Amino acid sequence: MKRSLSRNRSHRSPMLIILSALMIITAVGLFIYELISFTHLENRLPGGVTVAGVPVGNLTQNEASLKIEADYTSPVTLYYRNSPINLIPDEIGFTVNTDVMLASARSADETLGGFWWRFLNYMIGRDEVVLQDIPLVADYQRNALRQRLEEIAAIYDRAGSSFEYDLNSLTISSTGPSYRLDIDAAMDAVDAALRKSEQRAVDLPVIGTETEGASLFVLKDLILAYLDEQGFIYDGQSSTASIFILDLTTGEEINIQGDIAYSGASTNKIGIMLDLYRKLDREPNRDEAFLMANSMLCSNNSSSNRIMELYLGNGNIFSGLASVTNNMQHIGAKNTFLIAPYIDGSANQQLGQIQAPPTSPNPNFNTYPDPYNQTTAEDMGSVMSLIYDCANYGSGLMAVYTDGEYTEHECKQMLELMSANDLNRLLQAGIPAGTRIAHKNGWIPGALAGARGATTGEAGIVFPANGRDYVISVYLWEDSDTTGFDRWPIIEEISRAAWNYFSPENPLLARRTDLPPAASECLTRDASGAILSYNYLPPYDVIDLNNINGWRDGTETTPQPLPDQ
Repeated sequence: MKRSLSRNRSHRSPMLIILSALMIITAVGLFIYELISFTHLENRLPGGVTVAGVPVGNLTQNEASLKIEADYTSPVTLYYRNSPINLIPDEIGFTVNTDVMLASARSADETLGGFWWRFLNYMIGRDEVVLQDIPLVADYQRNALRQRLEEIAAIYDRAGSSFEYDLNSLTISSTGPSYRLDIDAAMDAVDAALRKSEQRAVDLPVIGTETEGASLFVLKDLILAYLDEQGFIYDGQSSTASIFILDLTTGEEINIQGDIAYSGASTNKIGIMLDLYRKLDREPNRDEAFLMANSMLCSNNSSSNRIMELYLGNGNIFSGLASVTNNMQHIGAKNTFLIAPYIDGSANQQLGQIQAPPTSPNPNFNTYPDPYNQTTAEDMGSVMSLIYDCANYGSGLMAVYTDGEYTEHECKQMLELMSANDLNRLLQAGIPAGTRIAHKNGWIPGALAGARGATTGEAGIVFPANGRDYVISVYLWEDSDTTGFDRWPIIEEISRAAWNYFSPENPLLARRTDLPPAASECLTRDASGAILSYNYLPPYDVIDLNNINGWRDGTETTPQPLPDQ
């Protein structure tokens, strides 16, 4: 019985063993097959992955690299006023770093777990997709792009074939189309297109205006033609005109007899303000601010003398005069000086003078300037540009004095203070109402003051809405028995011509009709001299050199600190 059972087990065992072995071999084979198949899939990028906007899911690294490079080496089409121009990325050294980007794409697999976990998901049919975009890693030579854009500009830009001016509207117009490529803006636009895998086209930014391409020399011709039409001989022996205009955007300038010496009158009070700021190492207090405002806005002689005596001369007005003159000479106003106090009408005023510095104005013209107070249109225009550059770029006055004598904040305050000078005539009358202008005027009505002839001068900085800021300095002299006030429209129309050149999109086609008959007063007094109203001079207790008109327009102000605070 025992032998029989043993024989039966031996008979069945080989078949079971063989069957089991076949099953194991088959399973192992299937496992190896699936493992090999999965390994082949592992050599491809995860599904759902994009690189720099290019879908590369389930592609091999080589296939993905070729696809990315094909998209990003395709031309970018530039349109200059509807004219297509192909920019080949290779021209500017544009390269994409596919190795770095694809390495980041490969690492996306790690978010699904380790190798065996991903294999398990594969075996059970769980298809997991990674939704991820790898950002573009690319570089190119920006200088090469700028050079290519400059080449395009040289071919396609158009300046007006010629320019003509109209003496009635005081405008300049082109007889042909005028436009140019804005290269800086184009750089940014092309950069953005280079970094796209599709829609690789750019409408190049092109600027075109009525006076685009016209140089300041055209404006100079317009001004000289206007003076001739008015019968004002600008280079005569009994009348002269000096005009200095500086484009603060391009550095281009007009200088018509800018080196003729004139009586500085109140325009030299700019020098007093400059010297006070040079000596201050703190915020101006309320006393100093009010004296400056009274000097610059009301042209008050007493306040001007007081600044020179108390703050610049340590109690000696002649030391103050020397300080003002030396400073103006140092910053480059070589034909400017103030060597005697302003006549302020006080009974006990101390008169006298200091030595005048050597100067070398144009010797061919004699405007019989005040021997104690002289300047030129070029000097005053240049000084205004130094203040502007200091306020906006940290250069100008700050480049002349490098030890902190001037700061951007102080120069901004100077411009802010001068922008409240609302006499509404002269330079201000030649620009639209409400336009910001920082300026200082001065005049000597010869028939009233006993001087030979009448002198009127003004220097300022105009701030158009289009950002084309400019300096304008104009001085007139005429040997006549009149006060010279009848010649104010000449300065006003020169100012209008300059405005129309710099703001052709918003021209003043005719002389303004809202001008007062005479300069607006900074304050109003009654017959006894008592102040009835402050017009544009801030009252003592509200003066804010950072917001000079805040007390008038209702904006928030922070008055200057009181003395010794």
